[in-house]
Amino acid sequence: MKKLLAVGVLGFGLVLGGCVSPAYNYQATPKHISKPPINTINTAFVGDKMLEQGLLIDRDMLQVPANTKLNLAYTLTAGYYLKTGQNEKGNYYQPVNNIPNGGMVQKNPFADPFKVVMLGIDGKLCVVTVFNAKSCSSEHQAKQTVIGIASDNSFQQTLIYSGKVGNKINVGYREFSSNLARPAFNNDVEYDLNESKTIGYKGALLEVIDANNQSIRYKVLKNFNKAD
Repeated sequence: MKKLLAVGVLGFGLVLGGCVSPAYNYQATPKHISKPPINTINTAFVGDKMLEQGLLIDRDMLQVPANTKLNLAYTLTAGYYLKTGQNEKGNYYQPVNNIPNGGMVQKNPFADPFKVVMLGIDGKLCVVTVFNAKSCSSEHQAKQTVIGIASDNSFQQTLIYSGKVGNKINVGYREFSSNLARPAFNNDVEYDLNESKTIGYKGALLEVIDANNQSIRYKVLKNFNKAD
């Protein structure tokens, strides 16, 4: 039994390439969003966001569109992997489970634990082990992309169109912190268009041009803050 185990471990060791030292020097870019722009005329349907403002983080990601085997030892499941760094040998990524469609690294029971996923400057897709050995394949469809995701300190505000009854429109206000709704800060408001075509909430101002129970046309006069 001991001889069989040794052969198994050696067999998987043969698929590993040279050593590489991963880098952890990547810094994400915070991005303030404020849309639609001030003084624009827009249309929103029931359930759509009329107004949105907040802070997101632009993160470099690796997108793996299909499950990808790297020799016999590892499989990268379809999904996104978060960039952690780069150096002269390539870009390095980690699985991420706090966004939709996050990818995972699956390994054979005899394979070494993985450290990072690597997209080399030679175009090969690799898994780097805890011993800095790599297992690679040139047959893949992985590509680099950028996704705006909520951070631990992100905060978003939105107004959502909820339809019209008579000459009154209903608008929902929602706050999100770290991509999670904050129930205590959600509210649904009714506006009587006979009184005014201008509606406001928490500093935001909109001019209603036309509205029915399916959609609304409106002009953005001011967002939740003074952003242009």
